[in-house]
Amino acid sequence: MPDAMDGIVRAFLEELGGLVLLGGQTLRQLFRRPFERELWLEQLFQLGVRSLTITNVTLLFTGMVLALQSAYSLGAYGGKPFVGDIISLSIVRELGPVLTALMVAGRVGAGITAELGSMAVTEQVDALRALAASPVKKLVVPRVGALVLVLPLLTILADAIGIFGGLLMGIYEIGQTREYFMNHVLSALLVQDIASGVGKTFFFAALIGVIACYNGLHASGGADGVGKATTNTVVAGSIAVIISDFFLTKIFLWF
Repeated sequence: MPDAMDGIVRAFLEELGGLVLLGGQTLRQLFRRPFERELWLEQLFQLGVRSLTITNVTLLFTGMVLALQSAYSLGAYGGKPFVGDIISLSIVRELGPVLTALMVAGRVGAGITAELGSMAVTEQVDALRALAASPVKKLVVPRVGALVLVLPLLTILADAIGIFGGLLMGIYEIGQTREYFMNHVLSALLVQDIASGVGKTFFFAALIGVIACYNGLHASGGADGVGKATTNTVVAGSIAVIISDFFLTKIFLWF
């Protein structure tokens, strides 16, 4: 049993070391010329624009459900007037960034790993190295960089959609007016709330991107290996988002 635990710990530390190494290589290659403009634009479209549907639909119905549950729970204590306050703070500070990151980890993370994993098992990554091209520069940097750029934008839009979902329930289910609901939303939100929520997404994006690229580049064993790497990315990316959210929340609360 101790030997098995030692093996698990050793494997975990090796994986963690590989992720840190890949993250450092990505950061170094990020500022080196030439800048692959076409690759960046393609990834901005694939990772950003094509993720709009899943993130917006998720936050729309999250805002609607949160409004209904808040009104039901607070109704007994005369707290229905504060539904807008609760929804705005909950979505902007926590639910918006975390749910958007989890949806992106599932969709984008899995896609990146499957794509790079297929290239790895068919030796296309080795071919890049043989041509003296850096796989990190060509494959990792555009994907991680694009993800760091688009996830905050996706989160801001998803926050707005989530609050809109709460507004719909506030009007048609709770009986509040649009002006009343939005006044509570705007009075509850501070710049620090928006900054802390959006600020987390840069870290979420970097974690998801590096984990997805690492698993993809280290995939082996054909289609079965690519499938396992994809599953590992979704699991590890989601866990990384949840765990890092706790520590980031503690850090942002100091400011």
